[in-house]
Formats: sequence, structure tokens, C-alpha cells
Amino acid sequence: MLFESYSAGKLPLANRIVMSPMTRSRAVDNNTPNALMAAYYAQRASAGLIITEGTSPSANGLGYARIPGLFNQEQVKAWKVVTEAVHAKGGKIIVQLMHCGRVVGEANLPAGAKAVGPTDHVLEGEMYTDAKGMQPHMQAHALSTDEIAETVAEYAHSARLAIEAGFDGVELHAANGYLIEQFLNAKVNTREDAYGGSAAKRNRFALEVMRATVAAIGAERVGMRISPYGVFNGTGGFEGVEAQYEALVSEASTLGLMYVHLLDHSAMGTPAVPAALKAKLRSLFKGSFILAGGFTGDTAEQALVAGQADLIGFGRPFISNPDLVARLQKGAELAAPNMGTFYTPGEAGYTDYPAMAA
Repeated sequence: MLFESYSAGKLPLANRIVMSPMTRSRAVDNNTPNALMAAYYAQRASAGLIITEGTSPSANGLGYARIPGLFNQEQVKAWKVVTEAVHAKGGKIIVQLMHCGRVVGEANLPAGAKAVGPTDHVLEGEMYTDAKGMQPHMQAHALSTDEIAETVAEYAHSARLAIEAGFDGVELHAANGYLIEQFLNAKVNTREDAYGGSAAKRNRFALEVMRATVAAIGAERVGMRISPYGVFNGTGGFEGVEAQYEALVSEASTLGLMYVHLLDHSAMGTPAVPAALKAKLRSLFKGSFILAGGFTGDTAEQALVAGQADLIGFGRPFISNPDLVARLQKGAELAAPNMGTFYTPGEAGYTDYPAMAA
């Protein structure tokens, strides 16, 4: 099944392999994509679906060094080069909209931008910046109700720009402790207003972003990534987490989203998403269901055959194996990635991994 064609709603895919979103920090000029990034994604266009690295819908969301944005015309023009390169190879590509929220190194932000979140709590730990090396995370500004509405509008604006840039859709990043999950997670969101204090109120921001992007570009072009039980960026499990995510995914299904993308980080040593919760979320969502997290070709096939998912996401294997689909199909050995070049500028460890010998 892994290599069979599949339609994610109205989007035809050559196979059921998804290239998962991975930050690669190559947008070196004003957080704008470049020819190197176009080459990188085109090399991997044999994936049934490519989901790009996290791309900020706002200047405020540019928390990491050299991550791309999608909120102005310069970025639209640059991303169009990327989408055209992928489409020329027969691939499909969706942009992941990732607002970092409070996960920010101050030196990484452009002038006039600020760290924001559901509260003003500072995330523990440090962030790498090109200008000053490792620095503590920036003090967050707690968004007011009016500012929340403005932030929701930024997502919708970015989604419209994504279609203008030639993307096949957008993925809302509601995982890994970034802005949407900062509102979802009870360990982070301690508000006591309309956006916090109960599961329904914590879900409100995510649902408003979903509705706004659906209104902007159509539900058939919108997906969402979630990571219940993830512990990245100060998150983690909390009382009622399963019921809250069940309600969230039910709403996403009612809205008619193209897919839900469920990430399980347990392969990297974090708590697993319980199998029963995965099955429940799968049953609640009527669109396409993507599972990601530590899959091999064999385990991906098993999950598809068992009906646990419609599509399977692969992350790090795509870094060092631009021809991952062919390697999995032939049972060929996979090249190991160089972790030292995951986030460095330039082509080393990015576009210089060779395809397997003919």
C-alpha cells in the first residue's frame, strides 16, 4: 500500500509517503526562501506529499535563526520558485505555517517584532542566535483578545499568500510547543478568560485559526499537525488531554479539513501517544489521517494495512536520502544524516546527499 497512489481529498498523490516538516534554517536573507531551498525540495519530490519546514505567518513568529516566513510579497515570489521546482518533478507540496510564539531568541526577530503567547511566562532554556550565540528565550507578551484576533488574521493572510505562491495547501502547526499548542496545552496556557481555564477555551484559538484559514482558502487545502503527549518546548501531558484532543479533532472533521497529522515522538525517547488515542482520533476524523514518528518502510506498510492511517510521514530519513521513496521500494540501505549540518547555512548536509547508485 505504501507505494500506491492516493487522493487526500481533491489532491492526488503518487504514493502514501509524506515528507514530514523539518526545520533546516537555510533562509539566510531576510527569512526568504532561495534557490538552494528550491533544489532541496525538488530533490525530494518523489514523496507523495512534501510538507515544508515550519514557515512563519508573521514577523512575530520568526523565533529561530534563518527560518522562512510567508507574510509579504518578496516571500511569495521566492516560495513560487520552490513550488514550481517541486511541481516540475511531479510532486505535491504544502507549506507548514508555524508561529513560534514564545519560543524565540530575541536576536532572531526582525526589527519591531516581539515574542507572544497565551501568557507572559518565559520558556526555560536557551535559543541559538547567529548574532549572539546561545541566549535565554525572550520574555513573551501575553496576547490580548484583540491581538489574538489579529494573529488569527495573520494565519488566514499567510494561507492566501501560500496559494498565490503555488502551494497545494497549508498545514497548521499545532504541535511541538509552538503558538497554537501553547494555547492548547494546560501546562502553558494558564489564562482564565475566553481562551483558557477549560478544555473548550484552550481549544478556541486553534479552532479560530482553522476556521479563518478554511474561510480563506477552502477546507480541502488545510491540514493540521498535533502532538498530544509531546514534551517539546515546555509542554507535556495534562489531566483531560485525551478528551480535549478528541474534541479538537472532531471539530476539525466537522470543518472538513483535508487531513490531521498526528506526531508521536516516542522514537526519540518521549512518552508515547497511546494506541487507543490514535485509534480514537482516527475514527473521529473523516478526512485523511497521517501518522508520523519513527517509522521504517516495514512498519509504515503494517500501519497502512492495519488501517491505522492513510499516509505515513518520514522525517530524518529524507534529510540524507533524497530518493527515499526509491530506496524504500527496493529495500536499499539508507544513508545516515550528519546531525552537525541540520541547521547550518549552505549546501553541506542539505543538497549534497547523493541518490543511490544506478
